[in-house]
Amino acid sequence: MDHNGHDASRFDEEGNTRPTGSNYIAANTREDGIDRRGFLRCMAWAGTATVWGLSAGIPTSFALNRLPFLTEVQRKSIFFAQISDSHIGFSKEANKDVTATLQEAVARLNSLPQPPALVLHTGDITQLARSDEFDTANEVLKGVKTERIFYVPGEHDVASDGGASYLQRYGKGTRGGGWHSFDHSGVHFIGLVNVLNLKAGGLGSLGAEQIDWLRKDVSGLSSSTPIVLFAHVPLWTVYPEWGWGTDDSEQALALVKRFGSVTVLNGHIHQIMQKVEGNISFHTAMSTAFPQPAPGTAPAPGPMKVEPERLKSVLGVTDVTFIPGRSSLAVVDATLSGLPPAFATASHDAMVQRQSARKNVVLAANEIGIDNFKFSPATLTVGTGTKVVWINNDDVPHLIVNVENKFRQSPVLDTDQRFSTTLTKRGVYNYFCSLHPMMQGKIIVT
Repeated sequence: MDHNGHDASRFDEEGNTRPTGSNYIAANTREDGIDRRGFLRCMAWAGTATVWGLSAGIPTSFALNRLPFLTEVQRKSIFFAQISDSHIGFSKEANKDVTATLQEAVARLNSLPQPPALVLHTGDITQLARSDEFDTANEVLKGVKTERIFYVPGEHDVASDGGASYLQRYGKGTRGGGWHSFDHSGVHFIGLVNVLNLKAGGLGSLGAEQIDWLRKDVSGLSSSTPIVLFAHVPLWTVYPEWGWGTDDSEQALALVKRFGSVTVLNGHIHQIMQKVEGNISFHTAMSTAFPQPAPGTAPAPGPMKVEPERLKSVLGVTDVTFIPGRSSLAVVDATLSGLPPAFATASHDAMVQRQSARKNVVLAANEIGIDNFKFSPATLTVGTGTKVVWINNDDVPHLIVNVENKFRQSPVLDTDQRFSTTLTKRGVYNYFCSLHPMMQGKIIVT
């Protein structure tokens, strides 16, 4: 692994990142030689998009700034690109013009020596699934010089209507909630949906119907067929405390383990992380909208505002090469500034500023604050006939759902918006955020 320009003290003699803290998986129970602490910390930042090609049947990504120096064979291997987490409609401090950064992603793709034959968008096209947000995204993305763009939804794309608007626009030829498959250049692509029907305390979810469809979809394929799975939420458990994983992903991955080359592409966490297990390579992409903190380095996930002068040192492009059978990942970082990545410093300072800038919201006795992806108080006790009010103090939307269906769900609550319900019957009311199901709360009515 080439770590030129990095702080050497952060790497051991094998080239793995030195883990710190206790936030990561400590034991390696697989036989693939991967240091679980290492791959969670072996993280690279990409600016706007990832470009993929095939090398001996293995999907390989290329750094955009290195494309002019590729061999002719490598140039011809470039055939698809990935864009993720555009969040059109977001306009807060982390990025007040996400349309412009999506346009930059399109411009970079269009400047490639060879246009990508197809583009995969791995979800969160929009911020609130509004019609005008979808319209803006479509207007920008139709400028990509490619044969076709394939989509899977993110939780933001299905927030307001359970995915009806998304399916109306992108659901042609798909099954169920939008899952689908197709073949291109000898590769079988499978788009999965893991942002619907989320349960309290759970992670992303595929569901039995989709897994059964996947079983049938791959049953007739030769084991030598390269497979690319793409979905929004990671199909490996990156950080369950933040909901970064999929509950039933092992069932899906078991169906593709017989294939010699499987590449899994995801978004959702707004940063590049990767690992290899056997013949399965996992890769999460950077957002075109805003960064999020690394797992466990902040009180909660969410948009991370970086100082303008540091922005180009934490956004960039990355060359990630997956080689099955090897314990290391070939990762080369290239920031937009051309300097070594300053993510650790920028992230720390961003978290300090984020905490100091948070509003001290004084809550009334019957109010529940939503802050740092948590409900406060987590348990509220009230008398019968009390009107309970939720107030969203986060920079991201939330959606309140009662587990027992004793009160109606809220609309999507953006920053500073409120939702209230009057509870007239005694009992326990459990609720959660259906966009971020690790967020749970309880109301006790006496």
